[in-house]
Amino acid sequence: MSIIVHDGAGRGGVGRRLTEVLGHLNERGLEYEVLHTSYAGHATDLAREAIEAGSRFLVACGGDGTINEVVNGMIADDEPVNPEAVFGVVSAGTGSDFIKTFGLPAQPSFAAAHLDGPESFSIDIGKITYAEGSETRVRYFPNIAEVGFGAKVVRRAAKLPRWLGPTIYFCAFWLCLPGHRQVKAKVDLVDRTYDGPVDNLIVANCQFFGGGMQIAPKAAPTDGLLDVQINHVGKKEAIALLPRIYKGQHIPHPLIEEAKRVKLSIETEEPIPIEADGEVLGHTPATFEVIRDVIKLKV
Repeated sequence: MSIIVHDGAGRGGVGRRLTEVLGHLNERGLEYEVLHTSYAGHATDLAREAIEAGSRFLVACGGDGTINEVVNGMIADDEPVNPEAVFGVVSAGTGSDFIKTFGLPAQPSFAAAHLDGPESFSIDIGKITYAEGSETRVRYFPNIAEVGFGAKVVRRAAKLPRWLGPTIYFCAFWLCLPGHRQVKAKVDLVDRTYDGPVDNLIVANCQFFGGGMQIAPKAAPTDGLLDVQINHVGKKEAIALLPRIYKGQHIPHPLIEEAKRVKLSIETEEPIPIEADGEVLGHTPATFEVIRDVIKLKV
């Protein structure tokens, strides 16, 4: 077992959680190595190196950003680097939303128990092809990606003090809202096209983001489809919908177009930012696809 640790996740709480988890793993007689990240993207490099060195069980210890990086190290050219490799999670981040869809525990003792035994199942992963300056880049995302307002919120949240914990995205929402404006966009859903104003485009593989918001209650990372929401509700309605998003009750809504697709793309009259799993990437234009059954998740 290779445990890839982001020491700065969860306001530094990952260190305490890791110590407790390792204690439980020792009690169970499980063998492991601990690999610590030291720069942005390091978890991706560590995951790839671990697989190439023969490891078949990789565990992300951190938040959704760490999970994203490890997953990107386990996939190459839309295929698993090793089809036998299994992915596990010890939650310790600010948001830690990925685990909520699967009902995986946040408590260290229960997380350690889930790392024991052979049980795992295959899940889908999302893929983004996006622009970064004049370059075209690819990123995989296990949880949720956004284009527009949501990416601005994530970018703003990164500048806020980490002691805010899961409320950091809630605070960033209010800070971003006054200066926000809709952008004209064309979203190609293959069989139809939305052409009009957009506040936010949600592309979801799983259900939760932003510290517990159930933004995509119909998403299932085993159905071979991405849940899509084209949001053009405006500022006032966005405020009204915010508390309902935490309960997954914001849809259906007449100003939120819903779809389930294996592929979609977005073009905008001006470049707008993209985020995936709480990490700001590049900007539009972008294409989203689902990669079926590419990761085995330990449960």
